[in-house]
Amino acid sequence: MHELNMKSKYENMKIIYNRSKFGWYWAPLFVAFWFLLFYVAVIPSYHSYPDLLTIEDEVTQPGRFIGARAESTLLRLTKIGPKVVGSAANEQTAVNFLLSEISKIVQDSRTDLYDIEQDVQIASGNYVLWQMVNTYQSIQNVVVKLTPRGTNSTSSLLINSHYDSVPGSSGAGDSGAMIVIMLETLRVLSKYETPLQHSIVFLFNGAEENPLQGSHAFITQHKWAHNVKAVMNLDSAGSGGREILFQSGPDHPWLMNYYGKHIVHPYASTIGEELFQNGFVPSETDFRIFRDFGNIPGLDMAHTLNGYVYHTKYDRFNLIPRKSYQLTGDNVLALAKALANAPEMEDPSQYAEGHTIFFDVLGWFIVYYSETTGIIVNVVVCVVAIITILAYIWNMAHQTGMFRRRVFIKFGILLGIQFAAVLLAILLTGTIAIFLDSVGLSMAWFSQTWMVFGLYFCPMFFMMGLLPAIYLSRTKEHGLPLGYAIQLIMHAHCLILTVLFIVMISLNIRSAFALMLCIAFYVLSVILNMITCFHKTTFLWLIPHTVCQILPFLFYSYCAYAFYVIFIPMQGRDGANTNPELMIGGFTVFACLLLAPFLVPLLCLFRKSKTIISTFGVICLIFIILAATPVGFPYRERDVPQRFYVAHTTRTFHDGDSAMSVRYNDSGYYVVPVDRHPHSVDYLFENMNLTKSSRLGVSCDTELMCGYPIYSTRWLGWRGQSFWIDGPAPRADGWPQMSILSKERISLTNLIISLEISGPDHMSVFIDPMNDTKLVDWSFDRTPIKDNFEAPYFIYLSYALDPAPFRFHLEFEHDSADWSGSTFDIGVIGHKIHDDISNTDDFRDFVAEFPAWSTVSAWTSSYESWRL
Repeated sequence: MHELNMKSKYENMKIIYNRSKFGWYWAPLFVAFWFLLFYVAVIPSYHSYPDLLTIEDEVTQPGRFIGARAESTLLRLTKIGPKVVGSAANEQTAVNFLLSEISKIVQDSRTDLYDIEQDVQIASGNYVLWQMVNTYQSIQNVVVKLTPRGTNSTSSLLINSHYDSVPGSSGAGDSGAMIVIMLETLRVLSKYETPLQHSIVFLFNGAEENPLQGSHAFITQHKWAHNVKAVMNLDSAGSGGREILFQSGPDHPWLMNYYGKHIVHPYASTIGEELFQNGFVPSETDFRIFRDFGNIPGLDMAHTLNGYVYHTKYDRFNLIPRKSYQLTGDNVLALAKALANAPEMEDPSQYAEGHTIFFDVLGWFIVYYSETTGIIVNVVVCVVAIITILAYIWNMAHQTGMFRRRVFIKFGILLGIQFAAVLLAILLTGTIAIFLDSVGLSMAWFSQTWMVFGLYFCPMFFMMGLLPAIYLSRTKEHGLPLGYAIQLIMHAHCLILTVLFIVMISLNIRSAFALMLCIAFYVLSVILNMITCFHKTTFLWLIPHTVCQILPFLFYSYCAYAFYVIFIPMQGRDGANTNPELMIGGFTVFACLLLAPFLVPLLCLFRKSKTIISTFGVICLIFIILAATPVGFPYRERDVPQRFYVAHTTRTFHDGDSAMSVRYNDSGYYVVPVDRHPHSVDYLFENMNLTKSSRLGVSCDTELMCGYPIYSTRWLGWRGQSFWIDGPAPRADGWPQMSILSKERISLTNLIISLEISGPDHMSVFIDPMNDTKLVDWSFDRTPIKDNFEAPYFIYLSYALDPAPFRFHLEFEHDSADWSGSTFDIGVIGHKIHDDISNTDDFRDFVAEFPAWSTVSAWTSSYESWRL
């Protein structure tokens, strides 16, 4: 009898909770609402800048950062042209320019308030970076120290950026813009009365691109370095825009407190920090040097807009948005004032209390809290989410008159459906990424960012919506009321996210806050519905649900937009070894798991829901077809170029140390593509009747580095995608010379060889012990020997002012006293990376043949090896 009553009650409930739907024609308006929200709120917020203050505004707003003055200074700085370490432009013209600007600032400063000291540091040293011994000689830094009169503090805040540039680039964005912001910050601080407790050291770094040598020279050798207690590192991976704070600390949350309280235009994310620190960004900054060699905490900030021109000849003054100077200048000035008055600067080690979680919300405000607080919040959200879902299901059983066991079984089925939908969506998106790459259609979104929507968002929407829609359409008679069923589907996804959230918490992934926000706002909407009893109605439950989804939608779409702005250009310089589709598609999957599951199921409330959801699948198919057309071509002239390095090279391979012991020599062009399309210019060489080969005349099994003129550690990973083209020889003067100064047996099993190498201001040396010989000591940093780096050993040599030969010794150990045969193989590579005048007409003609949509960094090199 009880079961009959329950059945009767359930049938009555079916009348109350009908399965009525909205008309299908409302669905486009529903989707359009979210698109409109993105375009009217997210994009304007991301590109929001303050008004540029002019020099005339200084009269009415004294003490403010004047962006127009910084802009004017950058125009004059970029007119110097490329500023490569070792070039006259960098070592003379740029240094004199900075000294002149600093002299003007000193003349205009308040001498009654501040002491201003300046120094041109000239330093030499070596250290290990990226499995490479980075050796520098006579590089320069321009350093200024602003000290408030009467202070008892010996602590200093360091503000750093670099004025040198890569070959061929004026360095307007990277990092001339930050240099002029530092100059204007120094001018404002020194001219207007600003209470400061600690001094500020401005490091105008002259050898960052070399790489990171100027910061190492300062922090390990400069007289002011030992008093530096915190650093603000300013750099760039683009051309102006908003500077993102992507590293803080580490383990110094007080720094984030000052950033949060004093930043004027916030833009920061723990997600960016963890992506950077886990190798997803193909770059490095001086922040690493200050952290690792100086044990100095700080804030690492960089411009990221228009990363397509980063490290190319297109990094020019006119591409930087004018208001960028004001935005970044306001931030740097405010932070400099705050940190220079921070009591924590006296002894930062007392405040090293763990990591910080931080993120800005559409640039409107910054949220930050300690990792411990984050763990507590995360656990509370997990517990509340699980309790809320269980309470809802329990309450639903009471409202519908169904047995609780039956309701939980129904929830289990829907949980399985949703899990399958998520899994199939991920598999479909991954399959598209692999397919596009395998058929040579990768990076269709590189110049057309909107392609990401059709290629990756649409298949996620399609598969995540279609499976639940099919299930709901087939359970009309024996299923739950439609509103309850859709809410249970979203509960199921909330539970899936909660499990993923718990996994991320257990792995100490601080970016898990992104899931916490998603879960928290959804749970809030469920609680509001239960309090108001809207969840029992056919449509009223949509009001709290939709309202509570607006802020998460804005936040996640903002984060996704920022990610694409920053990371899509980076895929053009990450080499051919990784599939960029997996990077972009993978992030899109993650974004959709947060952005879509509480909105896509709502499409089931419209008539013809399966047709509506299938539209996303059709759009995806159309975009895949577009990727195979000229629309999907990745590059555009000037705006979005493909990158190449080309080294016009002469090669000589010796059997011994004698100039007469040549076993092979040749010359040609070494071409290094920098992205996933290394074969995009193959047609060019065929049209020029040139022979392209990966190993022309040389075996990688017998020759160091395949006989390639390797310039940096990144080139090591690109050897498989690079190629050699036989060609005429470059000019023969100025190449490296190696001499054996001495060769001494210090025991039966140990031998010391002293060498001298001279040549151009950038050289690479590779040393490979042979015949069971082991390198046990040398003149350089001993880390590679202590840590058993894999041979061949890589030594990078560079100088700025002093061309004196590099002298060093090598100690080898052999298992026996028999030293017959070669002891080691040594390759010495010279690079004339800023000596364009030495390029031959043949080389100029060869580079000129590259297509207009490419950009080529070209120089002459030499490769010479000996077996000693």
